[in-house]
Amino acid sequence: MARLENAGTGTILKKLTVVGAGWAGLSAAVHAVQQGWQVRLLEAAPHVGGRARRVMHHGLALDNGQHILIGAYRETLRLMKTVGIDTEQHLFRMPLCLRRPDDTGLQLSAWPAPWNMLAAILQAKGWAWQDKWSLTGQAFRWRLNQFQAPADMTVAALCCHLPPTVMSLLIEPLCVSALNLPPAQASARVFLRVMQDALMGGVGSSDMLIPRTDLSRLWPDAVVQWLAQQGAEVVTGSHVQHLEELLAEPVVLACPAWEAARLTAAIEPAWSAQAHDLAHTAITTVYLQAHQELDWHSPVMALHSDADAPAQFAFDKGKLTPDPGMQGVLAMVVSASTQDRQTTTEAVQRQASDQMGLRQASALLTVVEKRAAFACVPGVRRPPAVVRHPLVACGDYIDGPYPATLEGAVQSGLHAVNLLERWRLGENRV
Repeated sequence: MARLENAGTGTILKKLTVVGAGWAGLSAAVHAVQQGWQVRLLEAAPHVGGRARRVMHHGLALDNGQHILIGAYRETLRLMKTVGIDTEQHLFRMPLCLRRPDDTGLQLSAWPAPWNMLAAILQAKGWAWQDKWSLTGQAFRWRLNQFQAPADMTVAALCCHLPPTVMSLLIEPLCVSALNLPPAQASARVFLRVMQDALMGGVGSSDMLIPRTDLSRLWPDAVVQWLAQQGAEVVTGSHVQHLEELLAEPVVLACPAWEAARLTAAIEPAWSAQAHDLAHTAITTVYLQAHQELDWHSPVMALHSDADAPAQFAFDKGKLTPDPGMQGVLAMVVSASTQDRQTTTEAVQRQASDQMGLRQASALLTVVEKRAAFACVPGVRRPPAVVRHPLVACGDYIDGPYPATLEGAVQSGLHAVNLLERWRLGENRV
């Protein structure tokens, strides 16, 4: 394990290169610095943040996709505070809300689990008592079974006894927002893990945390500043072509799955093939400008979604920031999107008119992230964090309990550095 002695202090420094400055790479860099590593962070793009970053459009600070956090994202929130982010100021916290424009749907209270879910079910509008009783019984059985499911089971199979109302108003929006797949394709095991952490993880775990600012200001910008203050080196516009020249020292590979597959093809072909074979799904965010007053009580609204009305959620950016330029700006989120940019934009505009009454909403910007998330299907084989000594990988696609989420990426970055620490201390079995 390579070391470097600081001549001024006599302190032994451990040198580490992190390749990729998305949220996984940034978390790895922060954690490594805290563990005493001398960190060099290399990013191919001219900016940091990966798929959760700022996009400027005619002076508006939008994002390359609307992201939210939940209260259960404890490691992400902890690292935000580490680099000086005031999470109460930068995040709008509210109980999980799946209310639609017609006021049907479900909204959790601020009560402790499981009473918050029970109260939400009992008060859900548009649900028959049979619907409420069915979901209550199913939730009890999930908890009794410790939120476990067979590896080959889909969410649709898991919920096959739930009535259509519950599937439409609860299971489908939760599944597609968490796993970016419809219930018929998504892994029941991973879905239940998310539900367990969110709904049974303590007070506030299921809360929605919606960014009040653009995603770069939310965390990546602060990380770069913090790393510089700690003496770490951050280099953007640095596209690594070959890993071999870096492997004289430990390396954390924090780039996307397809790039990691390219870089490891010659040195670890089996690992490379596993990363290469992962399928991915798209997310489209359509930004609209409303030209009429928005009579919303909340910054987020769930929508009825189908092939002709593809958006599952709408976010009122004007309710999240006092910035005059953001008033009337809506982020319409199409998870598991399959259509082209123009078709999706036009469909979302019609949906905003039909479901939200927005007769005059113009399209500002449509962002299509074609490989936004790995396809979290039943039995998916995700590459492990260990590539070969002294090379480890991190990212939301690396083997772990979570789907492709910000928390999954952050936890993966922490885990990668912990593996290197164990190697350094002679614990070679990882």
